Amino acid sequence: MTEVQRRQPTLDEVAERAGVSRSAASRVLNNAPHVSPEKRAAVQRAIRELDYVPNTTARALATRQRGAVALVISGEAPSIFADPFFARVIVGASGALEEADLHLMLCLAASDRSRRRLAELLRARGVDGAMLMAVRENDPVLPIARDTEVPVVFGGRPPGSEAPSYVDVDNAGGARQATEHLLARGRRRVVMICGLPDTEVSRARHRGYREAMVLAGLRPVPPEHGDFTEPSGAAAMAALLARQPDLDGVFAANDNMAAGALRALRGAGRAVPGDVAVVGFDDLDIAQIAEPSLTTVHQPIQALGNEMARVLVGRIAGEEPSSLILPTRLVVRAST
Repeated sequence: MTEVQRRQPTLDEVAERAGVSRSAASRVLNNAPHVSPEKRAAVQRAIRELDYVPNTTARALATRQRGAVALVISGEAPSIFADPFFARVIVGASGALEEADLHLMLCLAASDRSRRRLAELLRARGVDGAMLMAVRENDPVLPIARDTEVPVVFGGRPPGSEAPSYVDVDNAGGARQATEHLLARGRRRVVMICGLPDTEVSRARHRGYREAMVLAGLRPVPPEHGDFTEPSGAAAMAALLARQPDLDGVFAANDNMAAGALRALRGAGRAVPGDVAVVGFDDLDIAQIAEPSLTTVHQPIQALGNEMARVLVGRIAGEEPSSLILPTRLVVRAST
């Protein structure tokens, strides 16, 4: 009678026996840094007790890591570097990657040439993974991300029905809270300045505005769109004033556009918050130095970058971490 072959233990079972995460067990197995002596000893003990034999193919792949990940931003360089939002994301991501002993490579994917180079980088596995931000509907970066074999995590939920790994904030909930705050201040003719219409962040924030208006028994006003910059916010505010001169409240989808709205209102002779109350979204430094200081929805931007990198590190280690939605909160200042 043939002896039944004993099932080989898995890395997950080693991690469970050692009382550590699968990522930590994998790092011990591959002699990677940044593992405490206690965890290393526990994993080594579990390997002996379970008689664990590593998968040589998986281990060979792990030891061929490049030691770097790419942060891919689908946008024009001037607008990216002028926006402090992305600086905070980079700071947050860098902190998590340093803990994992990984370097950060910044890739701007705004031109055909830059996208070809990105595709070549990922095809050659020149990085261990990629984080994608500012992705728009039908963005040429999306098929590149879909076709690559390296792990990919999105900063912000990407447009469309597909839901790969992503880290986002509660955009709809924050926008709903912002609009409800304006309504609680007695404003009834509340308008919205949206961001780019082909981005999920703009759609989610507009959805939150509409929900708050409908629940209050008010008709949502068709928005004006900007591109998340201060000049576009001023232009959108001027268009809204021309279309609905009796407006008394404005929710802008980010602080830069809210600052532009403040400038346009001042130029039109409207007092803030006396005539028109204004709320932004982000809680960037500009919200504090604006005149008047800007009520805004605080989103944890640095934590967004940090968690995005942590999810990616987990995927590189072979885990399947869940997507995350981070909370937002309202910060009330003088503009309301």
